[in-house]
Amino acid sequence: PMITSVTLARGAVRMAREQVVVKHLPAIQNFGTIDILCSDKTGTLTTGQMVLASSANYLGESSDRPLALAYLNSKFETGIRSPLDVAILKDSRPDADDYVKCDEIPFDFDRRRLSIVVSKKEAASIDTRILITKGAPEGILDLADSYEVEGKTVSLDPDARRRCRKTFDDLSAQGFRVLGIAFRNLDAQPSYSVQDERSLVFAGYMAFADPPNPDSAASLAAMKRDGVELKILTGDNELVARHVCEQVGLKNPVIILGDELDRTSDPALQHLAEQATVFARVSPVQKHRIIHALKIRGHVVGYMGDGINDAPSLRAADVGISVFSAVDVAREAADIILLKPGLEVLHKGIIEGRRASANVLKYILMGTSSNFGNMFSMAGASLFLPFLPMLPTQILLNNFLYDAAQVTIPTDNVDQHYLQAPRKWDMTLIRNFMIFIGPISSIYDFLTFYVLLHFFHASQPEFHTGWFVESLATQTLVLFVIRTTGNPFKSRPSIPLAITTILIVIVGIWLPYSPLAHRFGFTPLPGPFFTFLAISTVTYLLLVELAKRMLFSRADI
Repeated sequence: PMITSVTLARGAVRMAREQVVVKHLPAIQNFGTIDILCSDKTGTLTTGQMVLASSANYLGESSDRPLALAYLNSKFETGIRSPLDVAILKDSRPDADDYVKCDEIPFDFDRRRLSIVVSKKEAASIDTRILITKGAPEGILDLADSYEVEGKTVSLDPDARRRCRKTFDDLSAQGFRVLGIAFRNLDAQPSYSVQDERSLVFAGYMAFADPPNPDSAASLAAMKRDGVELKILTGDNELVARHVCEQVGLKNPVIILGDELDRTSDPALQHLAEQATVFARVSPVQKHRIIHALKIRGHVVGYMGDGINDAPSLRAADVGISVFSAVDVAREAADIILLKPGLEVLHKGIIEGRRASANVLKYILMGTSSNFGNMFSMAGASLFLPFLPMLPTQILLNNFLYDAAQVTIPTDNVDQHYLQAPRKWDMTLIRNFMIFIGPISSIYDFLTFYVLLHFFHASQPEFHTGWFVESLATQTLVLFVIRTTGNPFKSRPSIPLAITTILIVIVGIWLPYSPLAHRFGFTPLPGPFFTFLAISTVTYLLLVELAKRMLFSRADI
C-alpha cells in the first residue's frame, strides 16, 4: 500500500505541474485508462468566453429591443448566472434602474427558459406587469402568437413564423448561440407560474459568439492518436454543434438529438452512443443515460462539466473532470480539477495518469510473482529440511530491503508505446504473471538449496545466509526485466531506480560480513558461492525475460 500510494502521489504531483489537480488518488488509474471523453463543447472546443454578437429582430435585423428586455431578465435573475447572462450584463443600461422585480419563474431543463416579471417603479401600484421570457428559441416561438415590429404588435402567422425560424437557423449555422426573447403584459397578481408563459409577443434574438480554442484541433488530433475519443454532449442545437465541430477538424460528425434519445431504448442507445459524435439538445438526464450506456459497452468514460446540472454525470462517469472556475457543486462532484480549461491540459493529464498507472502495475506484477515464488519455495523447503530455511527476522529484513529498492518505482521511465493507448489492468495477465514467473524464482531457490547442501555442505547459518543473498539478488534485479514490456537493454530505468536497486543488492551481499551479521544470524559465505550466484542470477533473468515476452505477447501489450 505504501509503494502504491507513493506512486499515485508522485503521479498527482506530476499532473499538478500540468495544471491538473487530483482530488482522489485512486482516480489517477481511471484517468489514464479513459478511452471516451464526454464533454460540452463550451470551454472544451471553444474558449467559453461568450461575446454578445448581435441583438436582432425576427428577420435578423439589428434591434435594441431584445437586448433591453434580456438585460432586465438577467439583471433580476436570482439563479446562478450563465456565461450568456454575463455577456448580456457586460454593458450597463441605466434605464433598467426604472424597474422593480415582481416575481420569477425559474429555469428548468424541460422548459429551457426563464421568466422574470417586472414593473416600472412609478407604476408599481398600478395593476400592470411585464413578463419577460428568454430561452431556447424553439420553445419561445411555440409560446408566441405575435411578434413586435417597430414598436407594433403583429399576429404571428405561419409565414412570419417560418421567417422567424429561418433567422434562427441562419444564426445557428454561423456558429452563434442564440436566445429567443419574448414578453407579455400581465395584470398584477400575488404570484406567477409556468401557465402565464403563453400568448407571448416575440421580440427577437440575442446571438452570442464563442470562438474555438486555438489549440482544439491539434489537441483533438493528439487525443485521437493516443486512443481517446471525444463525444460532445451539448444543450445547443445541431446547427451550432456542427459548425463548431467542423471548425476544429471534426468533419461530418454524426449528430443525435435529445428528442431521438427519448424514443430510444437502453440497449439501442448502447450501440447508438458508440456511433455518434455529437448529442445535441440533450438534458442532464439524457447525458446520464449516454454515460451509463457507454460504460455498459466496456468503455472507461470521463465526463467534463462545470455546471450544477453536470453533477449527476460527473458522479456517474468513471472519472469526473471539472475546471477551477466551475460552480461549487461540480467541483465537489469531480475527481479531477483542471486549473486551466482546454483539451491540451486534459490530454497532458491523461498521459501522466497512464504513466502513474504503468508504474503501479510494475509493482503489482513484481510483488505478486515474487511473493508467490517465495511462499512456494518456503513451503517446498519445509518438506525436506530439518530446520527453517530462513529465520523470521531474516524474512522481515529481506522484505524490508526488497521494498526499499522499489520505493523509487514512481520515478521510473515508462515505455513510450505504453503511453499511446489507454490500457485497463488485465487481471488475467497479473494472475498468469504470478503463476508462471513466480515458480521460476522457486526453481532457482531449489537449485540454491541443492548447491548449498551438497556442494558447500552448508550449516544452518550458512544455508540461511546463502538463500537470503540469492533471494534478495534475484527478486530485486528482476525489476530491470519486469519494468518494461520490451528489451530491458533498450528501455532505460530512471537513475534513482537503478541506484536503489543495485545498492540494495550490494547491501544484501555486504550484510554477512558486516558488524550486523551476528545480530541477524548471518555468517560469511565461501567465495565460490558468489560465482554460482552470478551465473544463476543471469540465467534467471534471461528465463524471466523469455517468459515475460510470451505473456505480454498473449496479452497484446
